[in-house]
Amino acid sequence: MIQSMTAFAREASQGDWGTLTWEIRSVNHRYLEPHFKLPENLREIEPNLREGLRKHLNRGKVECALRWQPAEQTGQGFDLNIELVEDINQAANQVNRILDNPAHLNALELLQWPGVMKTAQVDAAPLKKAALDAFDLALKNLVDTRTREGEQLKPLFDQRLDATSAIVNQVREKLPAILSAQRENILARFEDAKLELDAARVEQEMVMLAQKTDVAEELDRLDAHVKEVRSVLNKKGAIGRRLDFLMQELNREANTLSSKSIVTDTTKAAVELKVLIEQMREQVQNIE
Repeated sequence: MIQSMTAFAREASQGDWGTLTWEIRSVNHRYLEPHFKLPENLREIEPNLREGLRKHLNRGKVECALRWQPAEQTGQGFDLNIELVEDINQAANQVNRILDNPAHLNALELLQWPGVMKTAQVDAAPLKKAALDAFDLALKNLVDTRTREGEQLKPLFDQRLDATSAIVNQVREKLPAILSAQRENILARFEDAKLELDAARVEQEMVMLAQKTDVAEELDRLDAHVKEVRSVLNKKGAIGRRLDFLMQELNREANTLSSKSIVTDTTKAAVELKVLIEQMREQVQNIE
């Protein structure tokens, strides 16, 4: 089953303690790389958040940001930590006396200092529970979005896999005619050179040509890889790495087909295959 690594989810929750708002963004990444931005009084729930994330996601860079706005009616206004402000100002003055070009702190910088703006104590238990519940909902929405994005990619793969199989079949059907035409070319070169036709020599040339241009194995492997890609696309769980490996194998066979080409038609077919494979590979980079 295809699941994209690109998605966004937002979930808000309200209560006596105020408003909690989660925003989760995910983009493609080789591994699962979560980042959390939490209010100071909710940092201790991060291990629970990470555990929940690992249960639902396997890959992707995931940024999770939580904002808490205390409710005004509960008196959860901000208080200024005067003692901390005085300590910061005193320390800044000591440093400025050492510096050649001192820069004084302004009020906005002080207000942004951790701990300067403090809130009245609230009951932490319901706030933490609400944050965890809201996160679960946001994460579910994120997974649903990634799934919908993945479902939209399925027809794109089907189209390109069908086109790949069609090209492989065309090359396979043309191989006898290609070898026959090359046999005629060899005979014509002998005649043009006014050389006595030696049946053994002609057969030797044909054997060498057949060995050089034998792409039956490459065509069979291309068919096998296409079949495996179709199978992987219908599997559950993380499939991106497996698909990436299969794209490499498909590209390897297309390159070999190109190197063994002796006619324009085969060369063109190999180029078309590589274009299709590259289009699929670009999509695979965003699949979990």
